[in-house]
Amino acid sequence: MLINTRRFAALAAVALTASLALAGCGSDDDGGDGGSGGGSSKITMIPKSLGNPYFDASTAGAKRAAGEFGGKVDEVGPTGDAGPDSQVPFIETATQQGVGALVVSANDPTALCDSIKTAQSADIKVVTFDSDTECRDLFVSQADAQGIADKQVELIAKQIGDTGEVAILSAAANATNQNEWIKLMKANLEANHPNIKLVDTVYGDDDDQKSFDQTAALLQAHPDLKGIISPTTVGIAAAARYLSTSEFKGKVALTGLGAPSQMKTFIDDGTVTEFALWNPDDLGYLAAYAADALVKGEITGKEGDTFTAGDLKKYTVGANGVVVLGDPFVFDKSNIDDFKF
Repeated sequence: MLINTRRFAALAAVALTASLALAGCGSDDDGGDGGSGGGSSKITMIPKSLGNPYFDASTAGAKRAAGEFGGKVDEVGPTGDAGPDSQVPFIETATQQGVGALVVSANDPTALCDSIKTAQSADIKVVTFDSDTECRDLFVSQADAQGIADKQVELIAKQIGDTGEVAILSAAANATNQNEWIKLMKANLEANHPNIKLVDTVYGDDDDQKSFDQTAALLQAHPDLKGIISPTTVGIAAAARYLSTSEFKGKVALTGLGAPSQMKTFIDDGTVTEFALWNPDDLGYLAAYAADALVKGEITGKEGDTFTAGDLKKYTVGANGVVVLGDPFVFDKSNIDDFKF
């Protein structure tokens, strides 16, 4: 994936502006016609939880997109509760207020479906991003699931010499994207890395302290552990924080999916050598453009539909209503200073 570095330079300012503008769903009635068939799009953005830098960046990207296509984005969502039902009241409120579209990173593949179907029956378009559900119009995927899984396996194998015990520190046990990546990582390890043994998978629920504690527990339970894969920005940062001041620094490798701003310290001090991610600002930007295209009737979400997403150019809807942002990008000491999100 080619990442627009100029965008990152402005991201902090955009995110600050966005945070100052946060309001309850539909708290501002301007923003144009929320229905389909033309007009500007009023979009409610519902991340897994508020206060996560990853989702701060994706919302900033969505708001930047809305500024370009003449729409409006409001961010609402749970704070500190990543439970499967925690997003339901926000979906219900947005439905009652008649927004044009919902853009949701789902905490559960099925728990939101009743509320989403109610929204759809009111002609509200539903786009998921980052983590999917079984009941939406379109899913904007950060990268191909197989590519994400393979990249993380590639990185850990390289760092531990393709041999030894590894463990996975995930987010919530019911997170759709995490579980898909874990399934694919397991298959890759079994097929291509016979000398690497996956000994445990634990869940930090995208909570910093719980992820920190789970890292400590993993290392106590598995004294021969050679590496940890954490496919979540909260988890990898918490694991790195634990390793950085422990006896395991430099002995246990850590990789996964992380935000450069959170991981720079650990790259600089040698706790972590490489990790991967995509640009969450681009992900939110693309999701907002997809929602706008649905609201305006330019696409329906069927395979083969095409739309233009601003400076990300043209995208085509794939099978099962999936739009893929691009390939994961690897961050290391040679490039970590170039990225600010």
